This record gives sequence, structure tokens and C-alpha cells, in this order.
Amino acid sequence: MPTFYSVNVHMRLLCVVLAGLTLVVSGCSLFRGKKSEKPALELASEGVDHYDAGNYKKAIEAFEQLRDWYPFSKYAILAELKIADSHYQLKQYEDAIFAYEEFENLHPRNEAVPYVVYQIGRSYFDQIDTVDRDQTTAQNALKTFSRLLQQHPNNAYARQAESHIKACLKSIAGHDYYVGLFYYKGKHYKAALKRFESIVIQYPDVGIHFEALQYITRCEEEIQKQEMGGQKALTESKEEAPKGRDLWEDLPLSKTPQPH
Repeated sequence: MPTFYSVNVHMRLLCVVLAGLTLVVSGCSLFRGKKSEKPALELASEGVDHYDAGNYKKAIEAFEQLRDWYPFSKYAILAELKIADSHYQLKQYEDAIFAYEEFENLHPRNEAVPYVVYQIGRSYFDQIDTVDRDQTTAQNALKTFSRLLQQHPNNAYARQAESHIKACLKSIAGHDYYVGLFYYKGKHYKAALKRFESIVIQYPDVGIHFEALQYITRCEEEIQKQEMGGQKALTESKEEAPKGRDLWEDLPLSKTPQPH
């Protein structure tokens, strides 16, 4: 018959065995987890292959794993850049702008920065709507491309930006022209005049300079007619007004208090 002592010993041995098995299982799981992590080079190759094949979502997954698992790898910068490029290709422009700006902030002296700034501009540029719509994206694109020209004037991407700058200016000027016509048709000639004058002064080389000048002349003529009509109406009202002191005597004018 087993004694209390022998049962206690067996229980202790069982606990030791179970603890050992737990460590072995945990160790195997840990080993398998480490083994499942692909090397940085393999992830980089996968990401590039997916990107080249047009599988941009899968490319983002591979590059994000590379960036997160190997942040100090020489391939991490590639991953950051290609994540931004993949978002751009998917027309996820807000995500692309965020990723490009983050790259520029983290690596301001990297040789890819001119390309990155250009891509920020393109991300805004590709969102430009028709001239009857808000021109915020055109203005942001213009600012970004102008910054690229200022900071990297001799870079190939700066030269590409020049044609986009002209397109931005044309879009912004076209919006002013559209708004000017809207005011003109509504007989708000002074407001229309300001729009057309801004085109002539700020955007003389976008192709609508002559049309703007014509409308400036028309606006000035209409404003003059309005002023002459107003002056004529005022003169007629004065002629029809009652004359003599009786009119003023009937008005409740306050008298200046006299000193006591």
C-alpha cells in the first residue's frame, strides 16, 4: 500500500515532467515562429516581383513585413519607398502622400528625395478636377513642383515638373475665368472684373489672356453704365424733391444744446 510520502514523490515527479514538456512545446513553437520569418532579401524580392506584376496590394504586404521585421536592414529604405509607390499606383493618393512625406522626413539627404518630392506633386496633380471645381489640389501640386524646382533645379525630375506647373497654372486660371463669367452673367461686374484682372496679372501665359482682356473692357463698360444710371437717378430724385424751408422745418431734427 503506497504511503503518503510515496504519493507525494510521484506527484512532484509528474509536475517536473509536465513542466519539462511545456518548455519543450514552447521552445518548438518559438523555433517554428522564427523559422517562418522570411529573410529580408527574400521579402524584398517578393515585394519587387509583386510590384512589377502589378499586384500592388501584395507588394504592400511584403514591403510592410520587410519594414517591420527588419527596420535596420539595408532593404528597409527600399520597402518604405515602394510602399508609397504602390499606394500611388493604386490611386490611394492620400496614403501615397503620407508615405512619401514620411520618407522625405526620415531620409532628407537620400538620393531618392527629388523623385519623392516629384511623386508628392504627382499625387496632388492626378487629383485635379475640372475648372468649375475647387482648385486646392492644383494649388498644392503647384507648390510642391515649385519647391522641387527651387531645391533641386538641375535634377531630371525638376525638368519634368515644369510641364506640370504650366498645367496647374492653366487649371487655376481657368477656374478664375469660370468664376468671372459666373459673376458677369449675374451682373456682378466689379466681382467679375477682379477675377479677370487676376488672370491678366498672375497668369499671362496660360492661353486665356486675350479673352480676359476682352471681359475686363466689358466689365468696365457695364460698371460705368451702372454708375451713370445711378447718378441719373439721383439727379432726377433731387429735381423732384420739394423746395424751400418747409421740408426741413417738418423734419424732427435735434437741436444742439445751448450752454446755460
